[in-house]
Amino acid sequence: MSRLAVLGASGHGKVVADTAECCGWDIIEFFDDAWPALVRNGAWNVVGNTERLMAAVHEYDGVLVAIGNNRVRQAKLGQLKAAGAKLVTLRHPGSTVSRYATVGEGSVIFAGAVVNADARVGSGAILNTGCSVDHDCLLGSCVHISPGARLAGGVCVQDMSWIGIGACVRQLVSIGSKVMVGAGAVVVRDVPDEVTVAGVPARLLHGS
Repeated sequence: MSRLAVLGASGHGKVVADTAECCGWDIIEFFDDAWPALVRNGAWNVVGNTERLMAAVHEYDGVLVAIGNNRVRQAKLGQLKAAGAKLVTLRHPGSTVSRYATVGEGSVIFAGAVVNADARVGSGAILNTGCSVDHDCLLGSCVHISPGARLAGGVCVQDMSWIGIGACVRQLVSIGSKVMVGAGAVVVRDVPDEVTVAGVPARLLHGS
């Protein structure tokens, strides 16, 4: 029987676990630093914390990080990789991913998401429910594309940036690293590193 360890027992973790079940994983167990006070995450057991997972990575057929914070997720992925964990990618059977697209290890693609031809998605990405990543897009590591967000063709989103729920990004726009794009924003021009933009059209709110 296949065993999957999920680090991060959150609401996002529940969707990861549900997706894993849809992908055929038999046993799914959570690890979270709130353990042992936290022992359940919905239908699934929480069996340890990060330290326990690091000591047990070789007991699992796959490991995923289900932490929404991009920076924390990147750090945990690095720890797990250094510990020899087998990082896996989950693709919900209700998603559509072109055979000409590439998706990095440790990424999750939820129901209704679409990834079109020649899109390249880095490691540790979250492609959330019903989002779309069009042809020739380039997404860095630990990017989060929120539910219902739309990236037109040729968009570049660099490492650890977050595209908010329902946001739209015009074709060929480049978004820097560690950027936050607000919910419902319409991004029509390039965005530099480490800023927050929001509105229609999207405008700079503040830097980091």
